[in-house]
Amino acid sequence: EPMITMEFKNVISKLVWHVKGDYFASMAHNVQMTSQVLIHSIQRATTQKPFSQTKGIVTCVAFHPTKPNFFACTVKTVFQYNLQKQSIVAKYKSGSQWISSITIHPKGDNFVLGTYDKKVIWFDMDMGSEPYKNMKYHDKAIRDVSFHQGKWPLLASASDDGSLNIFYAMVYNDLLVNALVTPVKVLKNAHVPKDVGPAKLGAMTCEWHPNQPWLFTAGADGQVKLWV
Repeated sequence: EPMITMEFKNVISKLVWHVKGDYFASMAHNVQMTSQVLIHSIQRATTQKPFSQTKGIVTCVAFHPTKPNFFACTVKTVFQYNLQKQSIVAKYKSGSQWISSITIHPKGDNFVLGTYDKKVIWFDMDMGSEPYKNMKYHDKAIRDVSFHQGKWPLLASASDDGSLNIFYAMVYNDLLVNALVTPVKVLKNAHVPKDVGPAKLGAMTCEWHPNQPWLFTAGADGQVKLWV
């Protein structure tokens, strides 16, 4: 039996949990309104609307792992908000045509975007609002990106070409040393692309095990896989 049931006025396309587990955010699909993104507290049984005005349709969201900050991506721009002060902390221009996904490094100073124009874009927030690195290793749109949230320096990207790319992604404690990002493995034909409406969709999402270097993936072929 479900412990909590919530009903929404719009179709929900994404749920994102805060690392501490009490808060989660819901994102309605493809609607431009101030209530597209809502933040919910389980302990307090409350829901809040973090944005008083819209900057465009939100495509993906994420919590900062160590600060009371929240990331919201529109088609081309990433906004970082302070939830306590309800103000914009920083704005980042992706340089891409359409942002599909975002993942925040567990140390909190770097984030990576996946885009529908086949790019993986790395931002080092200590370097300002411009991308630190642009990578293009997929043949089709990127649906999801994921940092390992434990001790393993790993990054994964999932694409409509059906493959997963695995990167060695080391972020150093020394702020004067740039992050080291190197492709190390391609999981080719991880998921068979399928025709879904007018589009051919492949690997849809990827998520790392919290402790092990194991990757969970799901695709439009209806399969969920664990890679070890």
